[in-house]
Amino acid sequence: MNTRLATPDKDAIALLPPFERLGLDRITLVSNATQARQAHSHLTQASAWGFDTESKPTFRVGEASDGPHILQLSTAERAWVFQLHEPECRAVAADLMALGGIAKAGFGLGDDRKRIIHKLGIEPQGILELNTVFHQRGYRKDMGVKGAVAVLFNQRFIKSKKAATSNWANAHLSEAQLVYAANDAYAAFRVWEALGLALTVRHPSRSTE
Repeated sequence: MNTRLATPDKDAIALLPPFERLGLDRITLVSNATQARQAHSHLTQASAWGFDTESKPTFRVGEASDGPHILQLSTAERAWVFQLHEPECRAVAADLMALGGIAKAGFGLGDDRKRIIHKLGIEPQGILELNTVFHQRGYRKDMGVKGAVAVLFNQRFIKSKKAATSNWANAHLSEAQLVYAANDAYAAFRVWEALGLALTVRHPSRSTE
């Protein structure tokens, strides 16, 4: 009854076919008030979002981050990448993250949550740590997006180390940064969907088991 499920290792994942990521045609950069309002209109029609943030890396000992610098939210069809240095985008992002009744699913969200509270001044609602769900379902190791995609889809999720450590505070984000950020959120949504977690949003009192 206490069988713990194993997750594939790096070598096994490297042999899998690639996970199909969102292309630029399905990624929207949100950098002004008009784009933020349009994003809000689309996102609030969904019952869940894949969710992640990115912050400019810190390299000096004791240096504090003032991130997150971007917030990415995704549905099954599209991802939106909010630049938080823009006041209008920051205000809409805060409103979205404070909404109840919509799951915000992702991996390793403890730090993201703390930074959002500090940056946006709100307590995010509906945060769903997918690693916790995998633990509840019998997986013994911590589960990140790469492991989850391998387990659920038998595919390899590609992440660029160069993009991961890039400057997310830049006013102009590169195409590589947009693809990296958007797909972290998109993959989280796909994992949420595959785990069959929709009932936890529509019927909070019901068990998902």
